[in-house]
Amino acid sequence: MTKGAGRFPGWRGHDSSGRRDRGQGGIEYVAVAGVVSLIVAAIVGLTVPEDEAVGLKDAVCRIVHAADGPSGCDSGNNRGGGDDGDGGGDGEDPAVPPGDPFQPAKCLLSEDQTKDTVVIQILFIKISGSEQLKVQQWSDGTVTVERVTDSSVGVTTSVSAGIPGLKDWDAKASLSGTYMQGSGKGGQWVFSSHKSDNPQDDLEANLADAKAFAEGLKQKDTCDAMIGSPVSPISVVGCQNSARSQIDDSNPERLPDVDITKTTTEASGGLSFGKSFTSGGSDGKDGKPKSLGSISSDIASGSMTEDVVVLRTKTGPDAGKITFVYTFTVSGKAGEIAQVRGSRMQQVAVTYDAAMYDEEAKNGQPHHPQKMVITTSQEAGEGPGVQVGTGTNAGPVSIDVGGGGGTIESRIHTESAELVLDNDADSTLVEDWLRGRGDFPASDALPTPSDAAEAPDSDAGPIERLLHDKGKLSRLDYKANTDWWNASLGIGFGISAGQVTLGFKLFGIDITHEHKQQTITGDPTYATAPRSGGTRPWVEWKNCTQTKPITT
Repeated sequence: MTKGAGRFPGWRGHDSSGRRDRGQGGIEYVAVAGVVSLIVAAIVGLTVPEDEAVGLKDAVCRIVHAADGPSGCDSGNNRGGGDDGDGGGDGEDPAVPPGDPFQPAKCLLSEDQTKDTVVIQILFIKISGSEQLKVQQWSDGTVTVERVTDSSVGVTTSVSAGIPGLKDWDAKASLSGTYMQGSGKGGQWVFSSHKSDNPQDDLEANLADAKAFAEGLKQKDTCDAMIGSPVSPISVVGCQNSARSQIDDSNPERLPDVDITKTTTEASGGLSFGKSFTSGGSDGKDGKPKSLGSISSDIASGSMTEDVVVLRTKTGPDAGKITFVYTFTVSGKAGEIAQVRGSRMQQVAVTYDAAMYDEEAKNGQPHHPQKMVITTSQEAGEGPGVQVGTGTNAGPVSIDVGGGGGTIESRIHTESAELVLDNDADSTLVEDWLRGRGDFPASDALPTPSDAAEAPDSDAGPIERLLHDKGKLSRLDYKANTDWWNASLGIGFGISAGQVTLGFKLFGIDITHEHKQQTITGDPTYATAPRSGGTRPWVEWKNCTQTKPITT
């Protein structure tokens, strides 16, 4: 499957014209800030809903228009929620037949996710490893525990430059690009041994089992880490047996294994301000004060990432399936003390029979997908936090140490469209769309679930019509709390040309920890069957609202 199927050129950066170059250093500031303007503009203009993006827009506006002062940056709207006019049941309550085939069977109520990431860079080589653990509550009373570890190796290049007009502020801008290839392993354990007519009671009992299982996994990791240490081997074995007993007692229903391969391309940019310190005397070489180092703070940063993930499921209900997941994400943050973040994600997941796919690839035959899921997600939030750094120079070599942490309260809006491809015509149509064949290739635009619920226009493509006619369409909103911290060390080499400094990293290590809890909120809806005129009304998603998430 071509990698291009994951990119959607419908993303466009907003024009940042209209900037005024008033004030000392304004021209230089805007010129170098343009290095990250494509990314920041995409974040501001495309990633978050209008009513939720006020904080991010104002923060970035103040950065880009620093030479102009704060005027003109306030949108005049109150920050916060509010319906955008496209949510809920659209003012209708149409009769929904029992067992509506368009109603998805269940929804995700809550997710507790912990992720640790370590990134090492040596010259232009980048090595990344991460471990992620999720505990998910579902509206049918089941609970899943997912654990995924992956590692990637790739190349990265970056450039950073001081801003001449703001040299007294030690202002810098940076731009980088990364290409990574990696692999990983993952598993999902399903807890559904408690089954009754009351999914709320089932959820509570299954969640208790899942938490005990997750604790057993953590204990097992601790025991395994003791191997080879001065700890008595008998103690290590006892620790492992205790963890294994806890895992077995929690009684997960099945333990599927998933092989994961991943390719990532990323473009990122950033803007920072700080202060350099020098000694009172000279360094004895050119008569200039000797540099004692600097301290800086990240003001704004953004990234565009494209992931292509291949999942081969070996056991469990999806054994023998291969799924390609194409994800395009735009994300960014702004602020020194109060952190403001926003992101938007577009994703297409396509599932095949693995044996058939491999045989078709070997013989050069067309593939036959069995299912496709389109998901869009947008998140906006803010909260207290800081990301700072300090550094020192030894000639052209610099040493930088950074770190930070904080908490982000955010809102997440997700939409999903699921298509079961149970006939050759639909399967061929989706495959041709993904491969760029025909008049409406996937690379031109990604239909959104909300768009699919509207009556198709006369110029609608075949995929849009298929989603409208047969897709299971749903919309969900979540509130999320993210606690994070980061620590980094970098050794770089730089050269100066007048007031501009350029450099690259000789060695760097970056460690990030993130704990995120998200809980469903609002009114979950799905689109029922098309009515007269072609529209699909949004109605209460009863399979989702029958159960409430358990919060701790």
